[in-house]
Amino acid sequence: MSDSGGQQKKIKLPVKSPCVDLVQPMLQAMDKAGELNEVLKNRIGKACTLMDEGVPLFPNTFKKNAHIADIQAANEPHSAEELEADPTAFRLAGRIVSQRSFGKVTFFHLQDASGRMQVFASREDLGQAAYSVFKRLDTGDIVGVAGTLFRTKTGELTVKASRVDLLTKSMRPLPEKYHGLKDVETRYRQRYVDLIVTDRTREIFLARTAIVREFRAYLDAQGFMEVETPMMQPIPGGATAKPFMTHHNALDMRLYMRIAPELYLKRLLVGGFEKVYEINRNFRNEGISTQHNPEFTMCEFYWAYATFKDLMDLTENLFAHIAEKVTGSTKVMYQGQEIDLTPGAWQRLTFHESLEKVGGLAPEVYRDYEAAAKLVREQGEKVIKGEKLGKVQAKLFDIFVEPKLVQPHFIYAYPTDISPLSRRNEQDPSVTDRFELFMTGREMANAFSELNDPVDQRQRFLEQVAEKEAGDEEAHFMDEDYVRALEYGMPPAAGQGVGIDRLVMLLTDSPSIREVILFPLLRPEVGGGS
Repeated sequence: MSDSGGQQKKIKLPVKSPCVDLVQPMLQAMDKAGELNEVLKNRIGKACTLMDEGVPLFPNTFKKNAHIADIQAANEPHSAEELEADPTAFRLAGRIVSQRSFGKVTFFHLQDASGRMQVFASREDLGQAAYSVFKRLDTGDIVGVAGTLFRTKTGELTVKASRVDLLTKSMRPLPEKYHGLKDVETRYRQRYVDLIVTDRTREIFLARTAIVREFRAYLDAQGFMEVETPMMQPIPGGATAKPFMTHHNALDMRLYMRIAPELYLKRLLVGGFEKVYEINRNFRNEGISTQHNPEFTMCEFYWAYATFKDLMDLTENLFAHIAEKVTGSTKVMYQGQEIDLTPGAWQRLTFHESLEKVGGLAPEVYRDYEAAAKLVREQGEKVIKGEKLGKVQAKLFDIFVEPKLVQPHFIYAYPTDISPLSRRNEQDPSVTDRFELFMTGREMANAFSELNDPVDQRQRFLEQVAEKEAGDEEAHFMDEDYVRALEYGMPPAAGQGVGIDRLVMLLTDSPSIREVILFPLLRPEVGGGS
């Protein structure tokens, strides 16, 4: 709000304090965003009063010496009498997430990164002055607590506080306890609040960390070496996708955010490394859905002197290992269905077999260009002029097959038309030694025996360039340096990419990719923000 002179009008608080002038920019920003209300004014007013009394709002002097989960694990077996007979002092720090006050005593729950615990604070134990300050703290404030353990009359393990120090004043209230953040977009946009108030969210991201750790541990144990390759590339390669562009000023050079690390990892095979992998971000300028985020995490690994069939066996063992370590079983529930990741239970079908056996399509339909294109169009999808039969068949697969692949399926022998980096099958050059892994109705991984013939690779690139010139924005670029690397000789090899986000979705029973990415891409916030 502005006065007639164009200056912002001073916002009043329910306290008289020099601090009111200090917090005006914050109040005016809240007001501009339509967020300022009496609750916020009262809360900020209390902060001003504490500041006027000389109470530091953001000190950094308290040293914690324990985590809540460790205290609970070590002391849960102890009775009230044992705790009283052998008191041990602890120093905890965390956020106040609930309070119940009874005049001269208060119970509150303290939450740190490891868990939540009840604390008992009284005027008798803290002293009149300290308890008076404590009584004006709010849910959401971060505090340090020193004290010993006891059990309440109901038997709950509780910290009896000898001191409670304010460490960080929370200027905004947390969502109401029983409702939390119900709006899904607010949960994603304000993930910091979601993590505070939603146990399930914290559990998902703790699981994500464990999944990545076990993924890395498995590959390390198999003799793979972790490496790093460029995120900004002069030529985007390794996948068919539309890239994001950027510009390097000093070199006056166009660069692309990588769509895959594949071509750089295979350069390392040329250089003599035989087992390499990378876990990192890829960027694809595509739509957003429950399965797609433009920025996502992928693990790609390459194995010299191996074939795509070796990778099938490795993948079954890899997924089973991670599931067992993270969930305790190789059978996991996903959206009400049990998914069996036990090695040996996975199905293997060729691409064309899947069109028939899963999709219910007759060979005379999917092998005839006009019949296949007509069926694609009848399903509301486009067929671009000049598209090859393999691409049309891939659209039939997306429509009629992929949604039905609930249990783990390796679909292999993909058409060469849609596999520009894969090795041709020696018995049938129209298909490649490539597989994709599907489960829960979505792709989880892509792998193939690598094309290491530089003549064949150059021709495939040229075909992709022609498709790009014909209007396919996702077609592959020509990469002369990669062809040159192959001309030095790359050993026969197999490589694979696994979508980490989709693996986390599976093992945490999350229906949307946004549930497993801490900060998913969102539309700009109406009225400001990011």
